[in-house]
Amino acid sequence: MTLPTNSTDDALTQCFVNDQMRPFSVLYILFFLTSMAANLVALWAFVLSYNTKKSINVYLVNLLTADLLLTLALPFKVAKDMGVAPWGLMVFHCQVSSVVIYISMYASILFLTFISVDCYLQISQSSRLFRLQEVGFARLMSVVVWLLVLLIMVPNMALPIQDVPEREFLSCSKLKQEVGLHWHGFTVFLCTIIFLNASMAVLVSNGLVLKRLLVSRKDPEERRSARRATVDVAAVTVAYVVCFVPYHVVRTPYTLAQTQVITPDCQTKRHLFLAKESTLLLVVLHLCLDPVFYYYFSKAFRQRVREVFRSRRSR
Repeated sequence: MTLPTNSTDDALTQCFVNDQMRPFSVLYILFFLTSMAANLVALWAFVLSYNTKKSINVYLVNLLTADLLLTLALPFKVAKDMGVAPWGLMVFHCQVSSVVIYISMYASILFLTFISVDCYLQISQSSRLFRLQEVGFARLMSVVVWLLVLLIMVPNMALPIQDVPEREFLSCSKLKQEVGLHWHGFTVFLCTIIFLNASMAVLVSNGLVLKRLLVSRKDPEERRSARRATVDVAAVTVAYVVCFVPYHVVRTPYTLAQTQVITPDCQTKRHLFLAKESTLLLVVLHLCLDPVFYYYFSKAFRQRVREVFRSRRSR
């Protein structure tokens, strides 16, 4: 395969990994349009039906906030990846909007974790754990989540960058000085730990919920409700695994190559980059799935959406 170049000398010294981004960009545009529409509807429904007395609604609103932030950052990524962004906007994406994407991603993972744990606590109805379901505790945990991800991520915005010649295919890591690369690697390490712990909590909580739902019931209506809830919880778990696990499997070897801890050949770098971008698409897919979670987890949200559809049918 011929590598795209700005000059013959550049081709001999550069390894371009991000020169095949147009197919990804088309999918990002579709995800952006879908998620923007769905999340604006979700925002409207929450504004009209928000119940401040339930802790799960606090987590859902924060999840929606994270989703909207990620959605708003996508156009900058698309412009850079398609090669239509001016140089200044490409640098802005590398320093700011790409970091916003990861802030939103890990905030979403943590809020999905709290939602899963909260659902288990609701079913267990343990008086010893009642305080964990208080709205005040949910608000405190939400503040902690945002402060944690900002503390980890913001230095990636603030650390100085180095001057590089303008080029068509800019790899964001090329802008980082040595300290920036080290912090980037440390960030990925911390975020991987967060993800592993969050995933354990999600899988255990949802597993315990499923265990309770699968207990045999005599009442037919209770059995039907339990079956529906079982399908919903299983779907949420599968969606979490599909959206977030593949990315984190790829992220570690990709970052090791990115920070030059390992030095694979150009073809391997390209494969790692394409694998990272492919799995990042799955992460972004959760933007389109989260409004379905709002419908399942929030009774007030569900009622508001149903009212809208009923009113339209009656016209």
